Amino acid sequence: MKIVIIGGTGLIGSKTTERLRARGHDVIAASPNTGVNTITGEGLADALNGAEVVLDLANSPSFEDSAVMEFFETSGRNLLAAEETAGVRHHIALSVVGTERLQESGYFRAKLAQERLIRESGIPYTIVHSTQFMEFLAGIAQSGMVDGKVHLSPAFVQPIASDDVADAVADVALGKPVNGVIEIAGPERFRLNELVARYLKATGDPREVVADPDAKYFGARLEDGSLVTDDASRLGKLGFEQWFPTSSRK
Repeated sequence: MKIVIIGGTGLIGSKTTERLRARGHDVIAASPNTGVNTITGEGLADALNGAEVVLDLANSPSFEDSAVMEFFETSGRNLLAAEETAGVRHHIALSVVGTERLQESGYFRAKLAQERLIRESGIPYTIVHSTQFMEFLAGIAQSGMVDGKVHLSPAFVQPIASDDVADAVADVALGKPVNGVIEIAGPERFRLNELVARYLKATGDPREVVADPDAKYFGARLEDGSLVTDDASRLGKLGFEQWFPTSSRK
């Protein structure tokens, strides 16, 4: 089966490509670097020719409100139009647990707009809502920097390793469209500030983490249930202690 992965050279895309190729499928790892650009439309028609499944794993290069909205709306419209022409039978998009709860954030407003385009496209689809990737802990720490300290919400998170995300997404690609949302999450819950403090300590980073209920998460104030799920159809296998020794930041 021919499968096209938009964002196929990124963190999740490259791992998903490996898994699907190992199962014997013809996988196109599409990105601007490989001549496929969903913003300009360059290379889309050729890449999608004969494809049965498309996975959209691309992310915006900018999280600024107007830029991220333009990215997901333009990319989504171009990709879905090309899929309709090509006769694609299953569109899969990777989104975020809590997207609908975090509309104070421009990033999450843009993700919801992307999801709306998918639902209205008429193409059979599955939207995968994932909790935060463990690999993003360093970036989350950096986003909370205020006067030399890391200010983060004490709300709960349920982080998932990228290997577990790739395993799940690959399985979804080989399954039937659900025409709805499925959620995937890590096996453990932590307070965000406590997990990042644990991560920084493990990496030898001396920065202090401050529990700040008013700290914004990419523009949105968090509640305890904002970023976690009780409805995950699949939990990852790797907890923090299993993931950290294999991470590139240990």
